[in-house]
Amino acid sequence: MRTLQIISSLNPAMGGPPEGAAQICRALRRLDVDAEIATLDREDVTWGGDCCSVRLGPARWGMYSYCERLVEWLEANARTYDAVIVHGLWQFPGLATWRALRGGDTPYFVFPHGMLDPWFKRRYPLKHLKKQLYWPAEYRVLRDAQAVLFTSEEERELARLSFRHYDVNEVVIGYGITGRPNCDADALREAFLESHPNLRDKRLLLFLGRLHVKKGCDLLIDAFATVAHRDPTLHLVIAGPGDQTYRASLMARAEALGLASRITWPGLLRGEMKWGAFHAAEAFVLPSHQENFGIAVAEALACGVPVLISNRINIWREIEGDHAGLVAEDSLEGTTDLMHRWLDLPAPERVGMKRNALRCFAEHFHIDVAAQKLLDTLKEPQCRAQHTSAA
Repeated sequence: MRTLQIISSLNPAMGGPPEGAAQICRALRRLDVDAEIATLDREDVTWGGDCCSVRLGPARWGMYSYCERLVEWLEANARTYDAVIVHGLWQFPGLATWRALRGGDTPYFVFPHGMLDPWFKRRYPLKHLKKQLYWPAEYRVLRDAQAVLFTSEEERELARLSFRHYDVNEVVIGYGITGRPNCDADALREAFLESHPNLRDKRLLLFLGRLHVKKGCDLLIDAFATVAHRDPTLHLVIAGPGDQTYRASLMARAEALGLASRITWPGLLRGEMKWGAFHAAEAFVLPSHQENFGIAVAEALACGVPVLISNRINIWREIEGDHAGLVAEDSLEGTTDLMHRWLDLPAPERVGMKRNALRCFAEHFHIDVAAQKLLDTLKEPQCRAQHTSAA
């Protein structure tokens, strides 16, 4: 079987979808599938490595990623693939795939990646009005797909709430990552601490992800201010890329709360430094207002690190059910409660939660599990057992 994934960019700074596409590509190859990725990146970039077979950029019109060349390339090459998978909504790649493949013999599938979550409708009402104008086109992209692929039951249910005339074939396949590299955890931890010697002998709470308003970074800082007095060795690490203005506002917030010496901002961590940060942390914290899956959450679990998360992360039920972390509302009260509850846990319970984290990852969030479900779906493109139509 030969598959093609389409995504606007594999730039790791764009968050979870690029990493997810690469992970799916490698997992499908382990299942003896000929898997490729096409992007609208420029030909001279190296993001994606061996996973990226075709670079058709540069794209235009900012985040919309307009590139007419994609339509032409798909029309010329679609017949050589057994299935095409589009990542994301509200961008040109989805419309381009619909234009090139509708009525043809090559089925296409869509990963919304949480972009139909009604949180965006509530948080950005003006942007939602703009999306209403785009919806007739986006609706056709989803309607004519052989299946719309959801990473959790929670995402599937939420997707029905944002727009009228919702008519799609829903399939929940899960999602995941490969896991941490096969390296010594102590060595990874030590390498990270050598790069950040001020963190040695500290109790680290780790946030790792894009610095974005939806991630609840402000809640994280304010909540930390309420618990920092409980242990002078408690330290918060906020790692990740983001808009410089927003980053500066968060740092100013921390300084105003007297936390400048208690928070470290290492920026984007990749490779061994990223995994070392996970192994150096005693807990991972993400009080996000909206998170379709949360790749960093799965990465923490893969390292045996308990996660303190909001119930707006769509995999929270699995984590709570497996006692692999703590869950609360995406509010200041909820985030503060997460931290207090973690600090109140007896040491043996924290150790048990670490074991639970590893088991939770293996059972629910390893990419090979999701890849097999995806492959089964690709092989039965005409199955519409979960078709949903809502007015």
